[in-house]
Amino acid sequence: MIVTLIVLCEVGFWVLLAVGLGLRYVARKPRAGAAVLLCEPLLEVVLLVVTAVDLKNGAQPDWKHGLAAVYIGFTVGLGPSTIAWVDARIAHRFAGGPPPVRPPRYGRARAVHEWRVAARWILASAIALVLLQAAVWYVGPDGGTGSLRMWQQRMLWLTGINLVIAASYTLFPKREPEREPARQPASESAREPEPQPAREPEPRPARQPEPQPERERERGPGRPGAR
Repeated sequence: MIVTLIVLCEVGFWVLLAVGLGLRYVARKPRAGAAVLLCEPLLEVVLLVVTAVDLKNGAQPDWKHGLAAVYIGFTVGLGPSTIAWVDARIAHRFAGGPPPVRPPRYGRARAVHEWRVAARWILASAIALVLLQAAVWYVGPDGGTGSLRMWQQRMLWLTGINLVIAASYTLFPKREPEREPARQPASESAREPEPQPAREPEPRPARQPEPQPERERERGPGRPGAR
């Protein structure tokens, strides 16, 4: 029964998220959409109550009760960031909102991002640890709490892993690769002269002979005319 209820809560989470965002951006009813989204924490309350009642009725604590506590912790710790992630993309797709901001990749900004992600996971683990410890106290020392303690150890391991990942980005930040300098165009003086097409020799005009002066006829000695 507990496992079935956990599955129904997970399905209900995504159904309420889809309905709420659909009302906000598709139907243009932001108040109705916000009201639907505010109903999501009720799913965790129902799961918590059913789990507590099951333990009160004498059910032996096992992995299913521990899983319910972990599910509630992670829904509370990671649910808001999941809703914000989906909301940004739906707003960009259907309402003309700005494109989603991508997480930074290098340097200190990346380290800060990783610490924020780790903080959400650590919060989820802490809530699960508190609920598991409450279940241990509720059952008492005479009940079998081995499975609940096992889930607590897993949450501690998960917290440690997130701390190590965030610390690695702080101690060994990822550096941005160096960019190659932009190539400058070669100066005009350094450019090779472009080959000019060979010009055909222009035809020279035909040379006309210069007019020469007429030579005066040389008169020889006149013949004596007969008188």
